[in-house]
Amino acid sequence: MRYSGLRVLIEGLTGHKGWRPLWRDPQPKPAYDYIIIGGGGHGLATAYYLARTFGKARIAVLEKGWLGSGNIGRNTTIIRSNYLLPGNEPFYEFSMKLWEGLEQEFNFNAMVSQRGILNLLHTDGQRDAYRRRGNAMLFAGADAELLDREGVRAMYPWLNFDNARFPIKGGLLQRRAGTARHDGVAWGYARGADLAGVDLIQNCEVTGFRIENGRIRGVETSRGYIGAGKVGVAVAGSTGRVMAMAGMRMPIESHVLQAFVSEGLKPTIPGVITFGAGHFYVSQSDKGGLVFGGDLDGYNSYAQRGNMAVIEDVAEGGMALMPMIGRARLLRAWGGIMDMSMDGSPIIDRTPVEGLYLNGGWCYGGFKATPASGYAFAHLLATGAPHDTARGYRLDRFERGYVIDEKGVGAQPNLH
Repeated sequence: MRYSGLRVLIEGLTGHKGWRPLWRDPQPKPAYDYIIIGGGGHGLATAYYLARTFGKARIAVLEKGWLGSGNIGRNTTIIRSNYLLPGNEPFYEFSMKLWEGLEQEFNFNAMVSQRGILNLLHTDGQRDAYRRRGNAMLFAGADAELLDREGVRAMYPWLNFDNARFPIKGGLLQRRAGTARHDGVAWGYARGADLAGVDLIQNCEVTGFRIENGRIRGVETSRGYIGAGKVGVAVAGSTGRVMAMAGMRMPIESHVLQAFVSEGLKPTIPGVITFGAGHFYVSQSDKGGLVFGGDLDGYNSYAQRGNMAVIEDVAEGGMALMPMIGRARLLRAWGGIMDMSMDGSPIIDRTPVEGLYLNGGWCYGGFKATPASGYAFAHLLATGAPHDTARGYRLDRFERGYVIDEKGVGAQPNLH
């Protein structure tokens, strides 16, 4: 079934009796050519492109809970490609281009809204840094505009421009950036993969790998053993635990990242704003709630919840940037498990075990990378070669000295 305005009209006139579930609920087969571990955005996108773009069959996605129960539904929904380094910017711009045609491709409303992202600057040195980043974006084919103080004021006149500590002096604007509905992205990829013949198997936790003579043979699960030709791991904050079952220690730490939403308000923030003097970012959802977030909780954890200290820190950042946020009531908060790599950049690569592949280390950048991550990982699984935009995301780059340190803070994952 393809969705369309005509279909909605027909179903409305016939009592909505023709709608079908978005995907099947199949039993696992004894073996598959490809198994993707992780039913989040990256895993579902990988399966979708593996079947749709690369024409592969006999594919299964294994998810320990329900589809979309992890980080794909626990983020602030921002999509952007305003990166600096050559290893990152082309990849995220590739993702941005996939976002722009995503809903038409998989025939599902993911509510992609290209309403722009503005990174505020507060010092002359920061202006120079943003100018450099903007030029790097333009060289990679993205869009970038460096705004002065009055340019920012024309867009957001209610910001605290004259804060004594953090005066707003301008900002770097990417108009093509914006937000997307995170659940819609997961459901769209799941539906598209299912229509292409992929088995989406929920409540199926991987408990071990069967490896013989250095090659993957299959996976042990809570629903029995499943054989596999190739296995791709895309489990975000659980990367360390899953790969440990294959005898590997990853250059990754797992940390909690909280996000927040306020009560519903009248239209206030047309785009996405980031505070250049502190880690605070905010947008407004389609329901009117202000969606915002900040730094990691600062300690290693596998719990999808956070602590009060970060709530206070995020609130302070919001008040410094836009004091009016103090009048909004906080509705709820949630946490996602971030797989923080040693340089703040991801890993899409084969592992020392033949037939076992890894997609992880996304730090703060997982949601915005979903389309390109899935495409690049599918390319690697299907062809055995890395995608052109993901060649720098090697697993061994840390020991080889080819780190992609976007923030320049060294090999300290909690700072990324």
